Amino acid sequence: MKNTLVTLTMACGLSMTAQMNPIKIQYPQTRKDATTDNYFNTAVPDPYRWLEDDRSAETAAWVKAENEVTFNYLDKIPFREAIRARLEKLWNYERISAPTKEGNYTYYSKNNGLQNQSVVYRKDKNGKEEVFLDPNTFSKDGTTSLAKLDFNKNGDLAAYMISEGGSDWGKVILMDAVTKKPLETLENIKFSGLAWKGSEGLYYSTYEKPEGSLLSAKTDEHKLYFHKMGTAQKSDKVIFGDSQKRRYIGASLTEDERYLVISAANSTSGGELFIQDLSKPNNPIITAVDNLESNSHVIDNDGTTLYILTDYKAPNNRLVTVDAANPQQANWKDIIAETDNVLTVNKGGGYLFAAYMKDAVSAIKQYDYKGTLVRDIELPGLGTAAGFSGKKDDKTLYYSFTNYVTPGTIYSYDVKSGKSAVYEKPKVDFNSDNYISKQVFYNSKDGTKIPMIITYRKDLKLDGKNPTILYGYGGFNQSVTPAFSIGNAVWLENGGIYAVANLRGGGEYGKKWHDAGIKMHKQNVFDDFIAAAEYLNANKYTSPDYIAIRGGSNGGLLVGAAMTQRPELFKVALPAVGVMDMLRYHTFTAGAGWGYDYGTAEDSKEMFEYLRGYSPVHSIKKGVKYPATLVTTGDHDDRVVPAHSFKFAATLQENQAGPAPVLIRIDVNAGHGAGKSVKQSINELADIQSFTLYNMGVTPK
Repeated sequence: MKNTLVTLTMACGLSMTAQMNPIKIQYPQTRKDATTDNYFNTAVPDPYRWLEDDRSAETAAWVKAENEVTFNYLDKIPFREAIRARLEKLWNYERISAPTKEGNYTYYSKNNGLQNQSVVYRKDKNGKEEVFLDPNTFSKDGTTSLAKLDFNKNGDLAAYMISEGGSDWGKVILMDAVTKKPLETLENIKFSGLAWKGSEGLYYSTYEKPEGSLLSAKTDEHKLYFHKMGTAQKSDKVIFGDSQKRRYIGASLTEDERYLVISAANSTSGGELFIQDLSKPNNPIITAVDNLESNSHVIDNDGTTLYILTDYKAPNNRLVTVDAANPQQANWKDIIAETDNVLTVNKGGGYLFAAYMKDAVSAIKQYDYKGTLVRDIELPGLGTAAGFSGKKDDKTLYYSFTNYVTPGTIYSYDVKSGKSAVYEKPKVDFNSDNYISKQVFYNSKDGTKIPMIITYRKDLKLDGKNPTILYGYGGFNQSVTPAFSIGNAVWLENGGIYAVANLRGGGEYGKKWHDAGIKMHKQNVFDDFIAAAEYLNANKYTSPDYIAIRGGSNGGLLVGAAMTQRPELFKVALPAVGVMDMLRYHTFTAGAGWGYDYGTAEDSKEMFEYLRGYSPVHSIKKGVKYPATLVTTGDHDDRVVPAHSFKFAATLQENQAGPAPVLIRIDVNAGHGAGKSVKQSINELADIQSFTLYNMGVTPK
């Protein structure tokens, strides 16, 4: 066993005290072997390669031993239970989703507060309510979740997908939506939409079941199938993907079910687009986009006219129209032109709704199908608005609005008058008036201006001693926009600051912003994050003794890179489900599809050296004092396999020179994050916040 003496400082309020409570941690002895890879005549040791085998008894024993050490440590934090209790109390409020009309029923989800999974209800025309699907009955511990629910056009058939333990692999149950009677089950479905074709059957996508581990084996040949009701799954017809190898294939139908829309891609950015007119049998599949250089999505159709949102020749996106018989890019015509702000489009009620993002904040415009502006929609404030979607004949649409201090509220929207009204406002025990959430701009290392939103109590003294969580993502064209969370609310109540930096690599400013943080430009993302911490320090929001960095998935990579490049800048590091081994990420599950953002170690000697230069596992050095670190992952994560976190934690435990603890918390029956039960979420947040405050020497109120 490796022995480390960890000193934990306790404080009263937000100040330090001299009281020292040493805790002796005995990390599990992690076996090292002689595994070595060779990249361009460079030998790279990988002594913890054996931890990649998620089916081995040795790995299972290591997981158990690490969890015992971690929870033994967390159990000793005196205010951990108080934080957990406050999280539970604040979480305990009724949450209701926006309604949708399917057939003769109106459907919505509801959670009474602490139910592990939200329940799907419906009302008939007379307003009689009944449970339609209760995911809490899927498993005893609440770890089996409802991943998708789709109805056919008539609303008499439904398909729902369940995820067990958070896995991306799931099963689809087809049911009679009127009687709620299950009819058929489709097994081993992954990364799939569910597109009904009348009552005949539905389209879905999946991979062949891989050899070896279902959770970690490579999956890179996606295929689109059609399942005909009343037939065996093994006889399902392959619609697309037999002759062309693609990692991701998706399908949808236009609302009138005339057109089948097929997308195909080898990476998470860029893809082909295909159209099939289903009005006549055996019509061919026509190519609309024949390259992988741009992103294009069919939003709707009006007769034979398709409406396509694209970044082709428009980094911030534009909406184009084209005749479905000749849908190639050369024939596209603008209906909503590109602007300086990133555009997304929804449709409903016979209108198009253009959602613009200006400095990570929403602005919505309503258009008709000729591209004429109907009105600018007045939102409740500065924040994130989502929704404005529905069927063509809907008279009322719904949207949600939230920001870091405003719990998500649902509004109804009259498409003719443009009037909004509160539909569902949650009753949360949190007074937003006591907090401020402001946006600042700071310069990154190369002078690029980066936005950041900082949220804290109005009465907080900016003296450099405030416990702060700095959050970031910075990848895959994903935008981090303002949203309320119970976890953040408790952190703010306890005098914490929550800061979110909108880093390059994300989608906040379109394709150019995304591409500025990929491959050989990935260091820009880390520089942006580090500069955010330096801004917070310079402006007395916090200081290195009181700052924690947090991020998940690609954001876990961000935390791993930042803490190994500038360990002295942070007190606590909280990498979650992170991509930590940049030389081998593409060998697991669908990881090869991340190559657009990362590149791979096989691409070139230059790319290999660049990846190794920031790869968290390979950047840890002996003799360096790293921040107190709590790595979090799930044993069923088949998006970013837990081996990334396992190897990072083992390497950091081996090399940590300072007294700060290095722990890994491995959730059982949990995946990448989606579908996690309420109980799991509360417990994880309590552990993260108590670990963070304890290692800052701060006692919450």
